Amino acid sequence: MRPSSLFACLLLAALGGGVTARLLTAVPGEARIDQTPGAALADQAVSAALPQAAWATLPAQAGGAPLPSLAPMLEKVTPAVVNIYTRQVVRVQNPIAEFFGGGGFPQERVQQALGSGVIVDATRGLILTNNHVIEGADAVSVTLSDGRTFEAQPVGADADTDVAVIRINATGLNSLPLADSDSLRVGDFVVAVGNPFGLGQTVTSGIVSAVGRNGLTGFGYQNFIQTDASINPGNSGGALVNLRGELVGINAASYNPHGSAAGNIGLGFAIPVNLAREVMRQLMAYGEVRRGSLGLDSRDVTPDLAKQYGLSNSRGALVVRVYRGSPAEQAGIKPGDLVTAANGQRIDTSEALHNLEGLLPVGQPVRLQFLRDGQALVAATTLKAQPKEVDGAQIDARLAGASFSDLPERYRQQGLRGVVISKIAHASRAEQNQLAAGDLVLAVNRRQIEDLNAFRAQLGARPAQLALVLQRGSARGELEMK
Repeated sequence: MRPSSLFACLLLAALGGGVTARLLTAVPGEARIDQTPGAALADQAVSAALPQAAWATLPAQAGGAPLPSLAPMLEKVTPAVVNIYTRQVVRVQNPIAEFFGGGGFPQERVQQALGSGVIVDATRGLILTNNHVIEGADAVSVTLSDGRTFEAQPVGADADTDVAVIRINATGLNSLPLADSDSLRVGDFVVAVGNPFGLGQTVTSGIVSAVGRNGLTGFGYQNFIQTDASINPGNSGGALVNLRGELVGINAASYNPHGSAAGNIGLGFAIPVNLAREVMRQLMAYGEVRRGSLGLDSRDVTPDLAKQYGLSNSRGALVVRVYRGSPAEQAGIKPGDLVTAANGQRIDTSEALHNLEGLLPVGQPVRLQFLRDGQALVAATTLKAQPKEVDGAQIDARLAGASFSDLPERYRQQGLRGVVISKIAHASRAEQNQLAAGDLVLAVNRRQIEDLNAFRAQLGARPAQLALVLQRGSARGELEMK
């Protein structure tokens, strides 16, 4: 019997027996397979149709050519992909004690989660993963493909790009070479390796569906590789590799309108390795990521703004404010200019321009293409460092004791603008003014602020009256500073 006929018989036998399987996930990291009643009969039919020895006689070649396989490449890749397990102790109040009015003592509950990681430096034991995999964890352990398990130490993390670096003290490690993710093209074949649903190391394949993907709700700065290779919960932090076995991305998320637990529908996203490599470099050098800024505020082009500025183009980032001494001012950018591209990348919205700023390191040259009075112009400048945190006393004495930071980027993706109060000193003037750590400052004297630059500029004139529009939890209100 020819191999093709043999496989046809197997397929008919399987369909006739009704072979199905259902995956039941009990708790993270545990799974079992339940077979339907017809499965055992089908297995017997398969065994009768094809003796075990017949499998060994199937040819390794077809038409004189070797059958294609990813196995040789994956033999080198999989030892560098690890499973990550985290533990976090959460304090919860006893509801029974509260019901009887006793209050009681808080109880401790251990939350466990799982993810994946990629060894990128075998000598130093450095592993790239996602920030959301290890965020808030009290302990992180790493299991290698050979079964060894090690406790991991955090090196650094950047929530705005969802990149984290951890380290293990181990020998005999394997690492992946890093590719140039900027050279990826739509249609390139890629393979995802990770630990979905805690099943253990799993390999899926697909193509690059899109590059430079952004605008996804709930994420920070975005420049995702989109792929149809299956990425499910637990794959986060794992490897996306090309057919040469080089790392091109760090798997980060999948999209399903019914929630990530509903499974993969071919919409997976990975952080380009060039971005992850730069974040890792800065985390290793500075312990944080230092971002640059053009020093301008921009808006999307609405019909009213297009009419006000005499624009015929409905796409781009419309400059509405340029800060004194900023790279944008030095480049000659003015309010009313419409930025249409930056470093060759098309800019359709103000958020796209802001996203590009956040992905570029300090000192990076930027070439802006823009329209002014219908004329196409080009300007070159260099990104300057933007402060991560500002002492309120440097802005206004009424804010002494408070520290202000830019909103985490994921908040901006939800439509929020402003700054966050990161710290409050005890018995300070800011505390007396009822400010609290975690408050979001949305407006100053009822004028909306975009970010830390706008907040400082708004208070540069030291207004006689100072009222802040705050959001605390789900409540909003205005608070006058004294």
